[in-house]
Amino acid sequence: MDNIWINIKDRLKVALPDHAYNTWFEPINLIGYSDNELILEVPNQFFYEWIESHYKNQIKNTAQSLAGENINIKYTVALEKPATVQGVGFVQSIKKTNTQKPNLNKRYSFANFIEGSNNQFARAAALAVAGAPGQQNFNPLLIYGGVGLGKTHLLHAIGNYIFEENESSKIVVASSEKFTLDFISSIQKNKTIDFSKTYRKADILLIDDIQFFQKKEQTQEQFFHTFNDLYQRGKQIVLTADKLPNEMKGLTERLLSRFESGLIVDIQPPDFETRVAILMEKSEQNGLDMPYDMVEFMATHIKNNVRELESTIIRLLAYSSLSNCEIDFALVKKVVRERLGNGAPIDISATDIVKRVSEATKIDEKDIVGASRRMPIAEARQISIYLCREIMGTSLMDIGMHFGGRDHTTVLHACRKIEKKIKGDKRVGYLVRSLRQDLTFSLI
Repeated sequence: MDNIWINIKDRLKVALPDHAYNTWFEPINLIGYSDNELILEVPNQFFYEWIESHYKNQIKNTAQSLAGENINIKYTVALEKPATVQGVGFVQSIKKTNTQKPNLNKRYSFANFIEGSNNQFARAAALAVAGAPGQQNFNPLLIYGGVGLGKTHLLHAIGNYIFEENESSKIVVASSEKFTLDFISSIQKNKTIDFSKTYRKADILLIDDIQFFQKKEQTQEQFFHTFNDLYQRGKQIVLTADKLPNEMKGLTERLLSRFESGLIVDIQPPDFETRVAILMEKSEQNGLDMPYDMVEFMATHIKNNVRELESTIIRLLAYSSLSNCEIDFALVKKVVRERLGNGAPIDISATDIVKRVSEATKIDEKDIVGASRRMPIAEARQISIYLCREIMGTSLMDIGMHFGGRDHTTVLHACRKIEKKIKGDKRVGYLVRSLRQDLTFSLI
């Protein structure tokens, strides 16, 4: 069976593009077999669903041709607690695990957390807590910020760092929803003492998304006592939230005071340079050698959070795998356009447009917005006006004000004149298209 799996991978590697194989098959591990059944471990639920949807028959047929008989394939998801069978041939987890081992996501570490000006302080605080858990000044540590900015990454990075340094550390990690469900379950089964012991045994308690405690009075009461018990015994508490504690409605005052008693740090959306670094790192992790202009294009348009940047890379790989084609600029544009929609806003000003036209035409910016009627200057001005109208959608009056107080009829005339030149003059057509591409990385 070991040889069969090796041979299956060898055949798939030949049949599939390199990036498809590296993304979907390199991470799969053979963890067991019996008779004519292979048991494979995949990184997560999404991974399993993708394999089942797109490669199930290919794997099965390849296995059958090599073994000369039907080979049954089962999958297990890594880093999950044992659960019941979900779907045909899928076992949630069958690996024997050490009950003392925390349920941390091993993919989240400080080493692969991309640092930028938007998260530098939060990362430094998290690393300080990981290096010396339980210090009163940084206890509790509360990390807040919008969706997909890296709060959960830092939370698990702290746990992973501490566990690597000291495997005897009792690390308890849970979402606020899991804490709530565990508490409700303990009431139903009359096991509230066991519930308390589970969370209060922690040397390090990591709770994700505490905003879900809002308006759950009994859960807040239970967490308050858990918090106090751990804090008084010098145990480290790390929390994440999507906003500042005092902005959360439905939390008791005494719980709010506990959340605010330690260090609160925020994570902001990544700046352009950080977005580029994240995309380059994720591309490298997935075996993609992506040209910089494609990376820059994605970083220009995908701005909200790290998760969107990561999912854009995955989506590119998925499209490429399904169509069996290489990733080019057209495919990148298609994926980004789908992510943002056709009405995506573009952060650009009239000043930016005039500056870029000035660079391309070698005409001074002051002349472009000035009164000169010399033909090269007038043409550069008309191109600038046309691009302001096309890219920004600004009103004729506002454009006129930027170009020396010209009235709307002059602006409209400039737009119409350039429209005609684009169709009839190859030089102007090429210049305008090039400028528009440079200015906006147009999604069209």
